Amino acid sequence: MNYTKIARKTTILLFITQSLVSLANSVTATVNTIIGDQLGGHASYAGLPGAFIQIGSAITALILGYTLDRFGRRISIAGGIAFGILGSVIAAYAIASGSFAFFLLGLTFVGFTRAASLMGRFVAAEVSPPEVRGRAISYVILGGTVGSVIGPWLADPSSRLAAAIHMDNLAGPYAISLLTFVLSSAIILIFLRPEPRDVGRQLAADFPEKLVHHGPTRTLPEILRDPTALTAMVSMVFSQVVMIALMGITSLHMIQNAHSLDAVGLVFSAHTLGMFAPAIITGQLLDRWGRGRIILAGAVLLFVSCALAPIWLDLMPLAFALFLLGLGWNFCFVGGSTLLADVLTPDERAKTQGANDLIISLITAVASFLSGVIFAVGGYAAAGVAGAVVSLIPLGFVAWWMARPPELGMPKAIPPA
Repeated sequence: MNYTKIARKTTILLFITQSLVSLANSVTATVNTIIGDQLGGHASYAGLPGAFIQIGSAITALILGYTLDRFGRRISIAGGIAFGILGSVIAAYAIASGSFAFFLLGLTFVGFTRAASLMGRFVAAEVSPPEVRGRAISYVILGGTVGSVIGPWLADPSSRLAAAIHMDNLAGPYAISLLTFVLSSAIILIFLRPEPRDVGRQLAADFPEKLVHHGPTRTLPEILRDPTALTAMVSMVFSQVVMIALMGITSLHMIQNAHSLDAVGLVFSAHTLGMFAPAIITGQLLDRWGRGRIILAGAVLLFVSCALAPIWLDLMPLAFALFLLGLGWNFCFVGGSTLLADVLTPDERAKTQGANDLIISLITAVASFLSGVIFAVGGYAAAGVAGAVVSLIPLGFVAWWMARPPELGMPKAIPPA
């Protein structure tokens, strides 16, 4: 079996899918808090759309933990993305009819796409050897660059187009998301062959020396007691919390301070550029310098961005602060994903990775809702302070993990290929 060719093809397909799904989610994220404020009738509801997207992601992550092994990666991921088609239709109808409840229902289905597409990072990792695993994950995350940078810029023209055909202007972004979800699910369903689940198992069988854990398959509680797995999951969970909470409320903050929708799009583009574009080098840094150093740098960047964003109201400084927020997330999230992939055997992957993304979605759903409440009570400054405090959690965990003696078979850095 030509593992190099299969890994390259799999990574390219997941890169394309991640680009399309990110475009869909970023163009709608630009207007979601605005719609939440309008349909909910109060700024405290602005965080609810993001919360329900995360609830949808949590539901999907739970389901994927069972379906990835039973039905395979191809069917599971394509099916999860396909639910976004239904969600986009419901959300557009809800905006037109003024129904906040239906809007939240639609976003729940849209949230399915996030969990399904993000699971692609682990799929790329399982068909790649450890010495290039960081690069494989980062290239899939990199796929979000094109879609997430372009997406926010499509919010204004799609809104104007919707208004021109006598639709609610804020429903326009959901027409774009519908089309991209159709395309991305079709790409996975048709082209993601051979089945990555089977390739990963065969790779582990052919190269058993590449595995860190050689004992019997561990239960999820046993894996969670592994310091490396715990550090990886904490890094992903709390970097996602900080990023979602501050990013999600920024558009409403800008609109309330007389910025245009185009300006909001620019700031979101800068943020998503920081989230995804550095992935072209993040994987190489992880594979050369070690997982811990990059995660630690990411946590520091999260803290700095949360401290700077509330004091910079002008457009370009705020865009720079949100870029740093995205960059910090990239280092923590890609680093944590790679670290978790390092310590799992083929039979442990689906349940652990599904549980990891379930925890991420549930906690960020709460954080997204609370960000709206914190913003309504204390303003953007309070949201920044809360984000800075939370960013200390992954910083402390990875510092503790790095101070531990190296574990057997788990070096702090993996030599490059």
